[in-house]
Amino acid sequence: MPPGSMPPAPETVPLTPLLGNDPPKVGDFWLDARLVAAPSGIAFAGHDDANTPVMLILLSEGAANDAAARDRLAGVVNQLHIDTVVARGGHGQDEGRLGRKYRHEDDDPVDPDDAPLAPWVALAYDGSPAAIAEASRILDEVQLARVPLQGAPAGPDYRLHWIDRAAPGVARLWPLPWPGRHDRAGWVSILVSWLLMLLLAALAVLIAILIFQQSPQQSPPPPVPPTGSPPPQSSSPSPQSGSPSPQSGSPSPQSGSPSPQSGSPSPQSGSPSPQSGSPSPQSGSPAAGPPSPNSRL
Repeated sequence: MPPGSMPPAPETVPLTPLLGNDPPKVGDFWLDARLVAAPSGIAFAGHDDANTPVMLILLSEGAANDAAARDRLAGVVNQLHIDTVVARGGHGQDEGRLGRKYRHEDDDPVDPDDAPLAPWVALAYDGSPAAIAEASRILDEVQLARVPLQGAPAGPDYRLHWIDRAAPGVARLWPLPWPGRHDRAGWVSILVSWLLMLLLAALAVLIAILIFQQSPQQSPPPPVPPTGSPPPQSSSPSPQSGSPSPQSGSPSPQSGSPSPQSGSPSPQSGSPSPQSGSPSPQSGSPAAGPPSPNSRL
């Protein structure tokens, strides 16, 4: 460089904001922006909890469901330098030369019906165009975009069956972040939230105590006597005890007043009848009617 000349300005890497279907976090890394997008996957700029910058490559939905595409990604990652690979994870990425870089997520809550996680790899990122070119090369290797044609082309072109399913693969977000944040809450935020919950619980208990203290006291209801005990006797006369009632002292058609069944003469009780007191031809009393010759004798 000649003296007095300015050094060339470093090339800037274009960044694209995250889309609505992009996961905010993959493994232990929070995603910041998009770098490269291809049918086989997406390269993101991200960081971990220690703010270490990484370039995370996540396979697309179609490539993650293809066993051959997963194996091609694992083969490319195993050929990289050990210092270049920060971490790797997802389905089928725990074998090979750099299998030690695999990060298990066995402590996360997993439903048996959940789909396997999409393969991913986190590479060291310095923000240079060379890192972007390396991400494009890895995605092209998975997609077979750089494989030369074999023989003379004839018939329809070869096309991967998952080439249209370019959405990001399945990623699990655990532990859940605070709403509106793209990093995990620190211990200070968790402590403040617990203290706030305890304060609200104590306030609710105090309000309940004050409400119950100001409520009027109610006397308990009288005990219910058992079924077989006699009813309690009272000193005041009642219609059943001292006052005459139609069933006790007052004459009634059933007790003191003459009735056809009791005191009044009736054909069944006091009046003479052919069956009770009236003379009959069988008992010796003269019968009504003209005397017969036999009676004179």
